Amino acid sequence: MPSVVLAHLRERGGNQAVARNRRREPLKAGAQRIGVSEPTLMRMERGDPSVSMGVYATAVWLMGRSEAIADLAAPEYDQGALEDAVRAAKTRAVRKRPSLYGAAQTPNRLQHDPANGGKS
Repeated sequence: MPSVVLAHLRERGGNQAVARNRRREPLKAGAQRIGVSEPTLMRMERGDPSVSMGVYATAVWLMGRSEAIADLAAPEYDQGALEDAVRAAKTRAVRKRPSLYGAAQTPNRLQHDPANGGKS
């Protein structure tokens, strides 16, 4: 797992612990509200990545922030897809247009050709 993801999970877990403590809610009561055991809540508050997404989602819902769950994978925040779209647009923009005269032809100009009486 990328270290940045682990850092975000730890931060999220710490925020959960702060929220529970601000409510003066004991660990046991917090675990019961979320529907998990006390050890699971402790792991979540430490940012343990093995805690299920459902537990995190329930905790977020109890905090009144369930709309944030949908934003986690919202298409408008998908950097990979945005970068692909920009790359494809750049590829289309760089495409060379065909020449009006073709590669082997020259413009309609009289060329000096001594073997043909001075005309091409």
